Amino acid sequence: MFKIVLICAVIGMAAAVGIVVSDESKAEVLSRKEDVRPDGFEALLETSNSIIRKESGDEKGNIQGVFSWVSPEGEKIEVSYVADENGYQPKSDSLPTPPPIPDEIERALKWIAANPPAPDSKN
Repeated sequence: MFKIVLICAVIGMAAAVGIVVSDESKAEVLSRKEDVRPDGFEALLETSNSIIRKESGDEKGNIQGVFSWVSPEGEKIEVSYVADENGYQPKSDSLPTPPPIPDEIERALKWIAANPPAPDSKN
């Protein structure tokens, strides 16, 4: 249940950002389908301002889905995700990524892994 609330909050915040930037408060729901079953659920929401949300889940609380919207710059932003026992795992070309690890650091990490410290001889 917490995962569903968290995902709805993220989608709500994404939609709220669009409302603040422009007057999208007049957007209409074009399509909305929700199918809740004992073995899971499926949901779909599509609005006139190009916000789309599709998700499905099973009885164990595992959820997978995708949501998208058009940014103020006119770029379509799409995020797919899985929420399961490993947590929330979003994937998108629009998400920031960490910079590459410098070669020196990577070499040092490999050396440390290959040369573990000697056991403490005091014990």
